[in-house]
Amino acid sequence: MEALKACYGDGSSDSDSEAGPTSKTEAHSKELAPLPPPPISLLDPQSFLGSQDLEIGQTTRVRSFPHVDGNYVLHVYIPIHISSSSKTEIATFLKKVASQEPNLHVVDIDVPLNILCKSDEKLEQVALGREFHISLGRTVPIGVHQIDSVVSMLRQKLQTRHHSYWIDFNQWEVFINDDHTRTFLSLEVVQGGLVEITKQIELVNAIYKLHSLPEFYKDPRPHISLAWALGDINQSLKNTVNAVSKNCVAKSPNKCIFSSKFKGIECKIGKKIYTVCKISD
Repeated sequence: MEALKACYGDGSSDSDSEAGPTSKTEAHSKELAPLPPPPISLLDPQSFLGSQDLEIGQTTRVRSFPHVDGNYVLHVYIPIHISSSSKTEIATFLKKVASQEPNLHVVDIDVPLNILCKSDEKLEQVALGREFHISLGRTVPIGVHQIDSVVSMLRQKLQTRHHSYWIDFNQWEVFINDDHTRTFLSLEVVQGGLVEITKQIELVNAIYKLHSLPEFYKDPRPHISLAWALGDINQSLKNTVNAVSKNCVAKSPNKCIFSSKFKGIECKIGKKIYTVCKISD
């Protein structure tokens, strides 16, 4: 069990909040490309965000399912990065929303969005510079005995069936989790890429079903989440988003907010990331 914990983590954190180290001995594990050195300010979060900002930004995460020893969190997703050319427009929208919704936090790092909005550099680098995910299945716990089977079947079903395509994020939307404990500000895919993603969700659902795991929502709405708030502020946030969106649409009707090229699918189990399929450029 200790060897498993070293490889996959102790399973005590939700998938989206965990780091993702890889193993060089795993032939199909995700390979990390060399990255340039981070800005000096990022090495000292206190100087980058300010000590007061960090204190305000500390929030309590609530687990959506109970921890069971020997279980690890499974998440299947399409990695998404926001292009530099799109960040300014998205950042402008977030600023307007955050000015009316002070309880929003940046996804994964739990820093208040209105704190980052004080600096364009911080907003674009911290809130928009990370990797986002389009979920292809529910984030659920699986037993260690299921790991090899799940990964193998995902690769078998998804590796050879997909080619590169463009994913268009066309509209801002508000989502809420099943138990109404958290509300999300998201960008939704409603046109380009929707057919392909829906098919991928169906394939993942079939594999979940074979392993007695809960399937995805009946009418999936592919999206990435950029910010969240504790509790159910669904109606309030929707009203704000609609008001801000009307001003933007009036200037640019039918405009895609940003597009991202599909380059593959990944599967995260505990702290370990597997490449399910990868599309060459």
